[in-house]
Amino acid sequence: MSTTTALAVASASAAAGHAPIRWEDLGIGPIALDLGFFALKWYSLAYLAGIVLGYWHLSKMIRQPGSPMAQRHADDLFFYATLGIILGGRLGYAIFYAPELLTNPANLLKLWEGGMSFHGGLIGTVLAIAWVSWRGQLSFVRVCDYISVCVPFGLLFGRLANFANGELWGREAGPDVPWAMVFPGGGLVARHPSQLYEAGLEGLVLMVVLLFLFWKTKARWRTGLLVGTFTLGYALSRFTVEFFREPDAQLQDFALQTGLSMGQWLTIPMMAVGLFFLLRGLLRKPLAAGGAVPA
Repeated sequence: MSTTTALAVASASAAAGHAPIRWEDLGIGPIALDLGFFALKWYSLAYLAGIVLGYWHLSKMIRQPGSPMAQRHADDLFFYATLGIILGGRLGYAIFYAPELLTNPANLLKLWEGGMSFHGGLIGTVLAIAWVSWRGQLSFVRVCDYISVCVPFGLLFGRLANFANGELWGREAGPDVPWAMVFPGGGLVARHPSQLYEAGLEGLVLMVVLLFLFWKTKARWRTGLLVGTFTLGYALSRFTVEFFREPDAQLQDFALQTGLSMGQWLTIPMMAVGLFFLLRGLLRKPLAAGGAVPA
């Protein structure tokens, strides 16, 4: 957008009785702790917090009746799922959003510069679950049910870290959006803080729904219901937020040509898979209580 247009938008916001919020004025930034010789980024903390909190909650869940796994399986999942999230997330980002990284392995390894794909991390996590389930002779879908309850922790922290980094900002917002923000690198226009929209829908809302289903209902006895709810809920949340999120620069032409962003196209098969498992869990007979926990 031209500077003239941006100034016109800013003037319209002022005329509406408010000035857009400037991200820099919030006093946040990518660095959570800077010791001079070492800098700890919010992005790294987000991944660490999501994985550790997910492991803690999974360990708490499997102590309840009907668990499809033992603690040793949860320990294995913690290790392999962490690898799946990191490797799958980075490779997914390169394949779906930045193919040029595949031609330069050195840049592909620079995780600290950001650039992770949820869909890639999801594939990596599913492969990790499949491996642990096969090796431990566990029910793959039931293990996915339990893992899915823990995933929104990481989504919430990850999107908040995106906001702290001032990245993945949204599309231009009109003067009737008082919470619109001016982000570094986003020009002078006020934009939707779409990172916070995603943190709210993919993280907080999905977390509350899944925690309620697990702890307050008998959903865990219906194979596939929890993972179906998560998958469909995430897909719908991401599809919705993409209308407010600015497409990656290298994919703007793709979005214009197809009518949907890459993120939206990737969520469509997720909707189908999620709906399948959700309906399957509701229609099939629930498991009997009191089953033995795998050794």
